[in-house]
Amino acid sequence: MKRPLAYITAPWGGNEIENTEDAAGYCRKVYDAGFSPICPLLLLPLFLNDAIPQEHKDGIDMARDYLRRSHVLVVCGHGADETVKSDIAVAERLHITATTLDGILTVKGQGREENKGKGLR
Repeated sequence: MKRPLAYITAPWGGNEIENTEDAAGYCRKVYDAGFSPICPLLLLPLFLNDAIPQEHKDGIDMARDYLRRSHVLVVCGHGADETVKSDIAVAERLHITATTLDGILTVKGQGREENKGKGLR
């Protein structure tokens, strides 16, 4: 079964280790909900140096491309910083559904309850 791509965004803090742990947790929850998560925070720092201006710009461009290819934008964490607001605006402009992690998990839970005990359709 092909899983729809879900772009993960959040208001990341200054602690790189905490951000990585949070991002991995968000991705796991989105995966468990039936999506293929895409989280630039987990991928791009592995090979890009954000301190180099061109690589910083390339990282932003690659992240935008990942978002364009996604079926849904999933906003995780609490609050919305400028990056999250920008991701939401891009998704809106591209007609990509934006929701929260809680929204994805709620829908998943309701879908299971509705079909619980019912035969396959």
